Amino acid sequence: MGSTSIIDTNRRSMMYLWLGLIATLVVFTGFAKSFYLQGLFFNSTLSNLLVIHGISMTIWFALFITQVGLNLKGRNDLHRRLGVSGAVFAILVVVLGIAVTIESGRKGISPASDVPVLAFMAVPFFDIAVFAGFIATALVYRRRPDIHKRLMLLATLSILTAPIARIPVSFIEQGGLPVFFGIMIALVVLAAVIDTIKHRKLHKAMAWGVAIIILSVPIRIMVAMTEPWMRSMAWLVGN
Repeated sequence: MGSTSIIDTNRRSMMYLWLGLIATLVVFTGFAKSFYLQGLFFNSTLSNLLVIHGISMTIWFALFITQVGLNLKGRNDLHRRLGVSGAVFAILVVVLGIAVTIESGRKGISPASDVPVLAFMAVPFFDIAVFAGFIATALVYRRRPDIHKRLMLLATLSILTAPIARIPVSFIEQGGLPVFFGIMIALVVLAAVIDTIKHRKLHKAMAWGVAIIILSVPIRIMVAMTEPWMRSMAWLVGN
């Protein structure tokens, strides 16, 4: 009975592994030209900030997959120890994400050509806020694995908008924000659907998490075009 329960639990946990791998593939594809395979495409020099940011994000996704793998192997002891590093890297991801967003604003970089740079800054800033909120709540509920693992998954999926926006596929490049957000939300909803099917009910943490991610999209769009937001971002970038 005990071994059957472990096997069943592992099968359910495979969702986290596969979604983690898909998320990592999205990140690699989106940033292959500008970061991972940068030397093969053009000879521009990335700033130290962008390099450190890219490395920290890569470590975050690798860490997520490693943590899922440890759970699948039943190594909860190592999972908890590595979780300390995860908390540190989460803070680093947030701090560097803010710094890179400000630098991109100063340089006038916006993946959505039809969106003003200062307005587009709402996209990464809200991504960072949602990510930080999920991670903080997941740490509070670290002794509740059912809540903790779902929030960590949602946190990881919620920051995929930026790499999605940079995937060199015509319908994504031409689709702009609706496509960027649509693909990210599709992955989040897919996680909720698979989780619900496997457990035969929608977990409250998953329901609230998905709702927050979806609601954050129209909120950031409305906020981004307001005068206070534009003035605040202009002040941040020094305009």
